[in-house]
Amino acid sequence: MQKQTRVIIEQVSPQLDGGVFPIKRVVGQTIEVTAHVFADGHDVVAASLWIQHENEKKAQEIRMNPTGNDEWEASFVVNNQGYYTYYIEGWVDQALNWQHGTERKIKDGQYLRSELLEGALYCEAILKKVSAAHKPFLKEAIEALQEEKLYDKGIAIALSEELHNLFTQFPTRELSNQSDPLRVYVDRKKALFSTWYEFFPRSAAQELGKHGTFKDCEALLPRVAAMGFDTLYFPPIHPIGEVNRKGKNNATAAEPGDVGSPWGIGSQYGGHKAVHPELGSIDDFKSLVQKAQEYGIEIAMDFALQAAPDHPYVKEHPQWFKWRPDGTVQYAENPPKKYQDILPIYFETPDWKALWDELLSAMLYWIETCNIRVFRVDNPHTKPYYFWGWLIEEVKKQHPDILFLSESFTRPKVMHELAKQGFTQSYSYFTWRNSKAELIEYMTELTQSNQKEFFRPNFWPNTPDILPYALQTGHESVYLHKYFLAATLSSSVGIYGPAYEYMVSAPMPGKEEYHQSEKYEIYHWDWNHQNKLTTLIGRLNRLRHEHASLQQTNNIQFCATDSDQVIAYHKWDDEKSDETLMICSIDPYQIKQAWVQLPLQSLGIAEGRPIRVVELITGNTYIWDREWNFVELHPSLPFHLFKIYK
Repeated sequence: MQKQTRVIIEQVSPQLDGGVFPIKRVVGQTIEVTAHVFADGHDVVAASLWIQHENEKKAQEIRMNPTGNDEWEASFVVNNQGYYTYYIEGWVDQALNWQHGTERKIKDGQYLRSELLEGALYCEAILKKVSAAHKPFLKEAIEALQEEKLYDKGIAIALSEELHNLFTQFPTRELSNQSDPLRVYVDRKKALFSTWYEFFPRSAAQELGKHGTFKDCEALLPRVAAMGFDTLYFPPIHPIGEVNRKGKNNATAAEPGDVGSPWGIGSQYGGHKAVHPELGSIDDFKSLVQKAQEYGIEIAMDFALQAAPDHPYVKEHPQWFKWRPDGTVQYAENPPKKYQDILPIYFETPDWKALWDELLSAMLYWIETCNIRVFRVDNPHTKPYYFWGWLIEEVKKQHPDILFLSESFTRPKVMHELAKQGFTQSYSYFTWRNSKAELIEYMTELTQSNQKEFFRPNFWPNTPDILPYALQTGHESVYLHKYFLAATLSSSVGIYGPAYEYMVSAPMPGKEEYHQSEKYEIYHWDWNHQNKLTTLIGRLNRLRHEHASLQQTNNIQFCATDSDQVIAYHKWDDEKSDETLMICSIDPYQIKQAWVQLPLQSLGIAEGRPIRVVELITGNTYIWDREWNFVELHPSLPFHLFKIYK
């Protein structure tokens, strides 16, 4: 049915794809809402922002403020996890319109008997709405506006700020209009700020030639905590298939004793709800999860939806796999790569509902049995997007704390769709962004486009799958500046270790892959070894936890420098109570001297006013009293992290 209204509401922001998907925030963040609200003619228009959490019975009204050119703004803080709904209401405010017109006529010297009588009607309309404290004034106003002998008093009341405030506080909302409702999903704070460390549990043993166990992983928790990581991610811990098991260096045929790839999930010992017997028992894993919590670390599990040829699913649910005319199953491929040890799950099966339910139950098993709260999802872009939207929604209905990291290095629109479907964080292209221009362009895209509303990047300089060419030099300075950039540009960062901090750099010839990859064999690491990287990574991670400006991604401004090898950027928290300045050389071979321009306008300081900056890595303090300041960066320590005191 057509509704009569005069108010137009357009360009409501923020929103994502016209409201098809919710925007994302974390608890405690502020959402700035803007809209274009106007009506025909010259009448006074007013607008409100209405917000409601899914667990609240009533919506809360926040009056919007005009900013000029028919544009309005308001903000609200999201204090609870889950969904909020928000929409804009606009109306022609006849009472305020009357008061505004009356004021102009009085200034023109007109006699306003009829207008005052009209004003009395507006006062009567809100008499029942106001509190008891305001009723005497309104009754007095009605009398003065109606009685001709009280004309002068009526004029004074008509112009009064008190009457204006009452009309504003209790609007009549004539011919109102509403925008379509929009949603925001609010996660716990770790969705925005996290520091990840990955290692293979089977390589955790201190003794050479021994298969690592969950108990060995427990012994490494102090090391992980000392390096400042709050999330410990394991590749799949499930039984590894024995049929078509891969050998070392991704060899098609395994030799006796080869342990295979953890991503070839499932064997006679179980599937996605079981642990590899050589790692230990479910109780051992539960003990590890609990012990990690004592160190402030959450264990992140790998959720990899694929099956080895001897996975129990293959026999119990053959309809969940696509069989070829000769009776075989097509193994997984990503040409030219072949994964003979993996059978892709057939999501187009007519039995898809049972398949979806089983996969959901697999995730819920680890949540409810072992208190897992974080999942890294392997190759989600090779499964239907709507499956992920459904699964994440179902999980969060019961367990809103669960976080999902999308491991998807693929086409931008695919990565974005996964984020829209509900993935909390996403792998990113940072791995291959090396030059100053590339870094600034990519960060601008992430933080200034609508990606900031839904795509939370997690910057990984390396993974077990990827040894980028930049790291193949094995140059310490490269490893230092890549981690510094990852840890200070993005509020979420991760590394595959100890390969990263030990600077393992031998590649497969001509490829961005590790030679003798740990994916196919057990490594023996010297877990007690310390070097400059372990020290500085730990220092940077602790600083991330101490400074709110480094716990978010979007509040960033790049600063001009006179060198294309020196990048500088200013970051701040929402309240601007913590501000930092990062300066980094991306030249691993030469000392770099550069002039850096302070962002005076963003800092809110005038030229010539001195500020104190403290270098948080070294502890050195400097006083800067000019816009351009000199820095020198050495390959041995190619960055500065300054705390700004104004």
